[in-house]
Amino acid sequence: MDLADDLITRPYDVYRDLRTTSPVHRITGTDGQPAWLVTRYNDVRAALADPRLSLDKRHAREGNYRGLALPPALDANLLNMDPPDHTRLRRLVGRAFTPRRVEQLRAPIRATADRLLDALGPRGTTDLIAAYAAPLPITVICELLGIPEGRRRDFRSWTDALVAPDPSQPSAAKEAIAAMLGFLAELLAHKRRSPADDLLSDLIAVRDAEDDRLTEDELMSLAFLILFAGYENSVQLIGNAVLALLENPDQMALLRQDPSRIPDAVEEFARFQGPALLAIRRFATQALELGGAVIPAGDTVLLSLASANRDPDRFPDPDRLDTSRDATGHLALGHGIHYCLGAPLARAETEIALTALLDRFDNLDFAGTGLRWRPSMRARGLTALPVRYTSTVAAG
Repeated sequence: MDLADDLITRPYDVYRDLRTTSPVHRITGTDGQPAWLVTRYNDVRAALADPRLSLDKRHAREGNYRGLALPPALDANLLNMDPPDHTRLRRLVGRAFTPRRVEQLRAPIRATADRLLDALGPRGTTDLIAAYAAPLPITVICELLGIPEGRRRDFRSWTDALVAPDPSQPSAAKEAIAAMLGFLAELLAHKRRSPADDLLSDLIAVRDAEDDRLTEDELMSLAFLILFAGYENSVQLIGNAVLALLENPDQMALLRQDPSRIPDAVEEFARFQGPALLAIRRFATQALELGGAVIPAGDTVLLSLASANRDPDRFPDPDRLDTSRDATGHLALGHGIHYCLGAPLARAETEIALTALLDRFDNLDFAGTGLRWRPSMRARGLTALPVRYTSTVAAG
């Protein structure tokens, strides 16, 4: 069935219907190629950890959906790898996203959030994505990697072109990839000449000192993935969380009354409307049964995180936002060995962003009708969120 357009415009309605009729469906992807779509929580969770479902495109059968095509220098990343290469690379970069390291980043994240809110002034209207939800995570991840401030706006525009390509500009995604490739090559060369106290310099040191542990393509691809995922997941989670509160003022009032509930509420925001509708595509390395369907070897499997997180068999009354709900076990950030490496950072950024926003503004509401979603079957994020705000709180 061809559901690509409906899964972009009204995903949760479509997933509700699909879950009800069958746990697994044969669909046509955005590129016109077929794939299997898995919709129920138990099946999605099991499949996320199933070693028979590979991320390596070499297992894909011709004529099936394969996802975004990248040049080799950007394609050798964790989203296309299985163990042992996946294990090796994840161990190298995982040290930057440990809970302890993220805890050390909390003060700089809050300082960045306060600076962005200071710039808004005590009252007015703004696009909260452009003014706050986007620049906060891009600043944090670029500081972590050591990317100069003058190039961060470029990176955001390239990422937007890749996440949700504009059909009216068919060459935009290819141009963004080429620009990003050139930028990263230039950046890595600079870091080699002038290493600093940042993650990219550390990865280059590993690459150059222990050549068998990290190839040049792997180094470039890691830099790309950390930037891309570190920005995309956080901006979408922050934006979606603010939208959920605007649409549910009773829940906003609860968090204002007791801000200590915000960390747990972040889990509900991720469950309710997480940053990804689908997990990264997988390819069956052998024929297997999933949700009662027989998946032939080489076929593409799409796992709906959004559908699983609204499965009433796992989360009662799933279409209702409830910040007091125990949402642990949600799959918004994955499960198994491919669980989102930057999940601790995304959680911290969202918690801090919401805390700072509610601390600063006594009133926060929609402004106009400019709410816009990315036209994507995979990502769930806003391109614009117009809000009206007022504050009696002193800046800083």
